[in-house]
Amino acid sequence: HCAYGANAFYDHGHHGNAILSKFPIHFWENIDVSDHRLEQRGVLHAVVEHPRLGDLHVLCAHFGLFKGSRIRQAQALIEQVQNHVPDTAPLIIAGDFNDWNLHVHQLLTRRLSVADVVESAHESRLARTFPVQLPWFRLDRLYTRHLNVQSAQVHSGREWRTRSDHVPISALLL
Repeated sequence: HCAYGANAFYDHGHHGNAILSKFPIHFWENIDVSDHRLEQRGVLHAVVEHPRLGDLHVLCAHFGLFKGSRIRQAQALIEQVQNHVPDTAPLIIAGDFNDWNLHVHQLLTRRLSVADVVESAHESRLARTFPVQLPWFRLDRLYTRHLNVQSAQVHSGREWRTRSDHVPISALLL
């Protein structure tokens, strides 16, 4: 099952955010959080029918390169969660936040009570995910609320270098 929200359109195609699930997705919407015409950005919100958890809310984001834009985009994501996700519902927020200075991280953890899976599982710092050849910057995050992190992994190595310019993060959640 998948949900896709296109954010930027070109003569040769488009790009956006995607959520893939082995369980049915019964609702999804793409929220335009573009801050200016040079960067089209979005937050994709899907509700997954999880057999054990019930409605699992999943948000996928790709934030802009400028600090002011990222803060406004984080505010839009926070409003989406506060207005459309019950406080007791399990929640996953993932994406490229371009947040090397941790301003968005601090906003999300404080306002939404979410935890970064890598930080939680390893009791350490946030994952270094960019560039894929020698990850140095902490740009990508995987946050959860009302889910237990059994394990989290930052993937690296030769097999990942051809798939993206960012290192992927995965987690086993209960």
